Amino acid sequence: MDQGSEQTDPRAVRRDPVANAGGFTDLATSPFRIDRDRIAASPFFARLGGVTQVVSAGGAGLLHNRLTHSLKVAQVARAIAERVTTGDDAVLVDKLGGCDPDVAEAAALAHDLGHPPFGHLGEQTLDRIARHRFGLADGFEGNAQTFRIITTTDVRGPSAIGLDLTTAVRAAVLKYPWLRLHHPAPHPSEMAVPPRGAGEPDEAPGTGAAKFSAYATELDDFEQARAAFAGRVEGWQQTVEASVMDTADDIAYAIHDLQDFHRIGVLQHAPVAAELGEWLEHAGELAALDDETLHAELRRPGRSLERVRRRMHVKDAWIVDDDAFAAAVTRVRAELLDGLLAAEFDGSIEAEQATAAFSANWTARLVDGVVVLASPSTRTGHVSLRPAQWHEVQVLKFVHRRFVLLRPDLALHQRGQAGLVSSLVDALDAWLLDRDEVSRLPRRLHDLVELARAEYTELARSAPELLVGATGEPVSGPDAVRGLARGRAVVDFVASLTDKQAVTLLEALSGRAAQPWSDSFVL
Repeated sequence: MDQGSEQTDPRAVRRDPVANAGGFTDLATSPFRIDRDRIAASPFFARLGGVTQVVSAGGAGLLHNRLTHSLKVAQVARAIAERVTTGDDAVLVDKLGGCDPDVAEAAALAHDLGHPPFGHLGEQTLDRIARHRFGLADGFEGNAQTFRIITTTDVRGPSAIGLDLTTAVRAAVLKYPWLRLHHPAPHPSEMAVPPRGAGEPDEAPGTGAAKFSAYATELDDFEQARAAFAGRVEGWQQTVEASVMDTADDIAYAIHDLQDFHRIGVLQHAPVAAELGEWLEHAGELAALDDETLHAELRRPGRSLERVRRRMHVKDAWIVDDDAFAAAVTRVRAELLDGLLAAEFDGSIEAEQATAAFSANWTARLVDGVVVLASPSTRTGHVSLRPAQWHEVQVLKFVHRRFVLLRPDLALHQRGQAGLVSSLVDALDAWLLDRDEVSRLPRRLHDLVELARAEYTELARSAPELLVGATGEPVSGPDAVRGLARGRAVVDFVASLTDKQAVTLLEALSGRAAQPWSDSFVL
């Protein structure tokens, strides 16, 4: 898009265009750079330095946290955006609504703002609590929480409601552009091949889309952000800038977590070599196994990778190719086993160089594989990867999942974290229900209750169908509305904590703290 037209581009319209209201001053003049700066200056962004990426952020500085992950995603997103806006792709990109590198970078910086303490584990726990305990039909989802932060609960924009970001950036944050249950109609989950994330989770039928990017409380902001792209992309499709952010997230995730766990000695050469080598040497025999036998033999090398290949055929028939998959396994084995894992990480210059080379080489290769698609499958966005690189990302992510995420010692750690989150919600909810102590609530929690009460009161009046979950039971009456508001406020509050703050707050609330808690725990 022509930089000179930013001020009049409909994508740059803000919800509240009043400049410098309340003494608020921006350093930049480009509206998209203003957005990027506001996100980077947000305390919700700063707190990501204390939020889990895979395991809890510690003091050693060896592992990525959500902040360093977001910075790397932003770096990759900007590189992709600059590539797709030049050369042969530029005309198509402009037709689809444009792609400004500042917008893509801003969306990448913002994309994990909604992650609660303890990462995806905390997300799953809060979702169960929100739906089962508080009756919130749209539960909790990190992407939807991000959108709630930038449009509602952060107060650093001129209007003091959200960040007053441009339409383009708000739309670019919508990785899954639909609500969990009710919007749009027909819902993307009803499509013959639902978009990635739109289908219901196998373990929770009737709960709506597994992934989504807005709650019912932010429907007006959602619709406004998407309206500017009507006729450019389908209602269920990401904008080009959202697709850039999503692709960059996949690339960064596929690479840097492998580095992390090599550094601390968790990712070992022998088991990875056995898995990849066994599949390559006996691919034909493994393909001939029936599903029951394959499942029974999953602990044997090569079987887990074969199961991944079969799942790809079921879910991603639009791109999966057995030759490309075999080539990807071959490349990953060569560069991971003969490169990164060839020697134990010992902190030496050679070890650091090998780690840096692995990251740089893979990032360059994957970014070089970016392609813009005029008519993509429902399973991908307009910005995707060529088949070779797409398969390589799947194999890299498999290695991470199989040899890190599925480790029993990590599961033990995470079960404890899930219990901590549940106990913290219980303690805060009990405080809210204690009439003698409610006046001494943390101010942030009190304000969140008032905000949610106003939101749910208005929804119950104007769109009560949005408050109804899979059971179809209507929500009516002030007590029901207050219950929803209390639940959303507690979830908002807990989701805004760092890992350490969550631990420390629970210690204080349970009487285990040695002294009155003085650490700042509000945003």
